[in-house]
Amino acid sequence: MFVPVKRDGQLTEWAMIELQGELKNATIDSTSNTFIGDLHFTKAGIPVLIIGIHILYGKEIKLDKPIAVLQKSRYDKHGNPISEEFPADDYKTEYVIKAVVKKKLVFKGRPKPIVTNVPKPV
Repeated sequence: MFVPVKRDGQLTEWAMIELQGELKNATIDSTSNTFIGDLHFTKAGIPVLIIGIHILYGKEIKLDKPIAVLQKSRYDKHGNPISEEFPADDYKTEYVIKAVVKKKLVFKGRPKPIVTNVPKPV
């Protein structure tokens, strides 16, 4: 999964997230374009992923070879965009580089439950 990483509300870079295991959602079949959780960084730069009531701590690893994130676009002979679902006889396909991914965030450990301070009944 590729995600844009924002620090202080500004888009700074993209990163790849690697999780051990799988994500399951009982209501949605695909995780594409679905909110999964919150990604934060500690003051020491350690990535923290919060999914529901679970928290995962990870580490940042630099990739040996960068990966390009591409967006496919189709245009007719006059340069007007064409939708993918409507075929055209004469069209040009173009790939635009959206980002270059140079690092990944690896979350190897098991998720830990977030426990709040629950007062004991009197």
